[in-house]
Amino acid sequence: MESAIPSMEASAAEPARTTDYEADREKIVKRLRRIEGQVRGVQAMVERDDYCVDVLTQLSAVMAATRSVGLAVLDSHISGCVMGSCRHGHHDQQELLDELSTAIERFVKANG
Repeated sequence: MESAIPSMEASAAEPARTTDYEADREKIVKRLRRIEGQVRGVQAMVERDDYCVDVLTQLSAVMAATRSVGLAVLDSHISGCVMGSCRHGHHDQQELLDELSTAIERFVKANG
């Protein structure tokens, strides 16, 4: 069965991409691990048949935490890739703006 999550590996035709959140990588990973723990906690709540409002409150906290991590990654993308030290092979500003617009659109849609 195929995963619903796209592969993060670069194809042969596409150059390998690097990130500009290297300085914050440890902090981002730590936050993602905390979110993972929150999700496991919500799962346990559902398995225990906890009160719906309590489950929804915890789900809201998970959503806020993922939104926060996403904003940190987006901020790094803007400050690093768009404004300066891009190492992704972009050759013009329009290409950078198109990619930024797509990234923002995906993020906003996911966090509606």
